[in-house]
Order: sequence, then C-alpha cells, then structure tokens
Amino acid sequence: MENLEPPKAKKTILIFGISSFVGSNLAEFLKKDFRIVGTYYRTPVYIPGVMTIPCNVLNKEEVRLVVYASKPDVTLYCVGLSSLMDCSKRADLAEALNTSGLFNVAEYCQRYKSQVCYISSNFVFGGENKSYLEMDIPDANMVYGKTQASAEFYIQKTLLNYIIFRCCRFYGRNIDSQKKNWFETIQYNLAKNSPTQLDSSLRVGFLDVYYLALVIKISIEKGVTNRLFQVSSQDTASFYDFSKMYTKVFGESETMLSKTKWTMPFLKGSVHTSVSAELSYQMDVSNLEGFLRLKMPTIEESLQFSFKRFHGLGDGNRSKKKTEGINFI
Repeated sequence: MENLEPPKAKKTILIFGISSFVGSNLAEFLKKDFRIVGTYYRTPVYIPGVMTIPCNVLNKEEVRLVVYASKPDVTLYCVGLSSLMDCSKRADLAEALNTSGLFNVAEYCQRYKSQVCYISSNFVFGGENKSYLEMDIPDANMVYGKTQASAEFYIQKTLLNYIIFRCCRFYGRNIDSQKKNWFETIQYNLAKNSPTQLDSSLRVGFLDVYYLALVIKISIEKGVTNRLFQVSSQDTASFYDFSKMYTKVFGESETMLSKTKWTMPFLKGSVHTSVSAELSYQMDVSNLEGFLRLKMPTIEESLQFSFKRFHGLGDGNRSKKKTEGINFI
C-alpha cells in the first residue's frame, strides 16, 4: 500500500556568526539535513541553500526579531573574538562578543524554546600537563578563555535546554577566499616555498572543522540536551608539529618550516607568567565517544580525512572505522 504520510519537515538551525570560519563551515555541512538560517554583522555571505540576514548580537531587539522570525529548533552561537592576542588587546570587545552577545541570544532562545549550542574552547583551562575532564573547574589564564568560561557558567546555571561543545583548534578553508586563516596561510607558504616560523611550545588538539559538524549533527539527531562535550583529537601537537604532519599527509616538503615561540598574553597574576612556560591542552573525549558512540581521530587521521575532502584522494588500503553510519578515518 502506498505511503501517503507527508515528508518529515527539516529542523531549523539558526547560526549566529555565519560569516565566521566555524559558522560558515557548519552551515555548509549541515544544510544537507537541516534548514539553515544565519546572521552576519558587517560581512554579508552567500551560501547556496542558506538564508543569511544581518544582525548585531549586542542589540537585543535585533536578536529578538531574528529568533522570533526564524523559529529555530537549535541555535548555534558562532560569534566571537577567538585570537588570543586580539582578546588581550581588546578585552572589552572580547567580553562583549564572547559573553554578553550570548546572553542576549540565550534570553530569546529560552523564550521561544530554541536549544542553545555554544562553541567554547580548551582555553578555559590553564594549560597544565594533564588530561582535562569535563568536570574539571576552568582556570583560564588568558582573556579568551576567561570570557568563554564565563559563558559556559552562565549557560549551565541559567538555561533549561543547551549543549556546550568545548573544542580544540579547528582548521579548514575560509568562506572568504580573500582572507586566509592560519591553516590557509601555512598551505600558501608551503606552496610558495616560503619560510614559515611556527610555535613549538603550545600543545593543543587539531581537528578538521567538519568533525565538529558531524558531532553537532549526531547530537541534534539524538536529541541530546543539557550536556557539555569536549571535542578534540585523541592527541595534541604544537603548531610546528601539526605543520610537519600536514606536509607528510599532503606530500609537501617540510624544509621551510622552523620552530619559534609565540608570546602568550597571560593575565596578570596567572600561573603561567614565565616566558619559558609550556602549555598543554589535552582534553579527555571519552564522555563524547561513549555518549554519541563514535571514535574521535588522531591529528594525523584528521589530516587524512582533510586530504580526501580537499582532493578527493586517499590511501585505498587504509582501514576505516564505522560508527553511526559515519566514517571516521
């Protein structure tokens, strides 16, 4: 007998900050399965199949109108100042975008019953040589991490329907080809055979940004609520080590790469005030893996995934791990 049931309507995802690197990549990936609406501030973007509208997250009335008009099931907050140095130099702006803007969005999402998803980072921690758990108390020693820790605290104490994704460093292609992000700068320098100095003392996880999109997709489909997940590669590396792995996977020469030490903008009175201090931001991902039934990759495995995604090529002999119908290399 013919099935006369109407097709199930797609859920709507509202992305604040769709012009950002993370926001635009999430929109590009998620638009296949969800109706996507995105907001931008001063940088209009065009993503086929996605509606984008201007909005200032610091203007409560603009935020209210966007949430009311789009009626999102899920709202992703991808607005923010993410440069460690820029946050230190412009602490007021970092506080406004990373924290205060979220307060406005969260208020109206709660009123109109939309789940809030906040993209936080490993920098809520102090960078000790340990594996951080979700339950560990944030001890940020830089402005960037401090603002995100404040946002995490506000969400957990105030909202009734949320997910927090505390993330490692993501890489990938920017939506604006005229503005190179750090990953594209490394690619460009290697292609031009230009000398590139990279930090060798700050260790973080590295993931292709599409892994975050996959995690968000699974979380929404499973109806996850009121959880904090740490999203990271299994291992950590410095930017120098990451770049060496990149050259290995992408078949580039590493001869133009060299080590340096970046100056970290520590808060006054923080533990890591020494110029020689090394920082490590290893995050435990066992909670994420167990709850969503997936396996996060190593940095090299993530780069292998990126190689296939960017080039359509890969090692045909490499075995694949299959979880939830999604291939994690």
